[in-house]
Amino acid sequence: MLISYLGTKHHLVTFQQIVVTIIVTLLLGLLIALVHMYKNDYSKNFIFTVALLPTMVQSVIMIVHGNLGAGITVAGAFSLVRFRSAPGNAREMATIFFAMTVGLATGRGYLLYATFFTIVVSLSMLLYTFINFGSAKQNMRLLRITFPESLDYQSAFSSVFEKYTQSTQLDAVKTVNLGTLFEARYRIELKKEVNEKYFLDELRQLNDNLEIILTNDNFDRHVSL
Repeated sequence: MLISYLGTKHHLVTFQQIVVTIIVTLLLGLLIALVHMYKNDYSKNFIFTVALLPTMVQSVIMIVHGNLGAGITVAGAFSLVRFRSAPGNAREMATIFFAMTVGLATGRGYLLYATFFTIVVSLSMLLYTFINFGSAKQNMRLLRITFPESLDYQSAFSSVFEKYTQSTQLDAVKTVNLGTLFEARYRIELKKEVNEKYFLDELRQLNDNLEIILTNDNFDRHVSL
């Protein structure tokens, strides 16, 4: 399985071997992109990049294969890559590393191993997605609220939390705006069928209508006021 299709002598690689390697890598990249699209939020640009990333990595590895400075060259090439979109979530990062690993394997000629690795990891990702592995509770939220320094946050919000939440955990408190305001971050679990708008409105009455951000962990989205 770890026998290189390209052989041990890089200068003897034929055009046919290069074409076969590129085709296999493109197909594996397409499979990785399709797996990422399964029951997941994604953008067209990201899927396009993931589908081609293994082939680009494979080409770089084939070009520098056998050179003493291969490691430095590859590291330099990847350090130039910049994603101009918003920072991705953990699943997107895993997909990028997945695609890069496949490209590294095919670039060294390990086509059989790359195919086996892609199938195993793809099936694992599909299974984890299907069973909703690692999902948080649907009503879990992250709450960030700004309030005046004169407000006793330990008791001021307790009545609202008791009314709208099942549980509340204070993660951190810090000063903002040169110490004139405080910002508290809570991890909360809302009660079932709670109207988030009413919840935020009552908090606004207590914090002098300063900024409140309610973040939904499941979808990486937030509501701010």
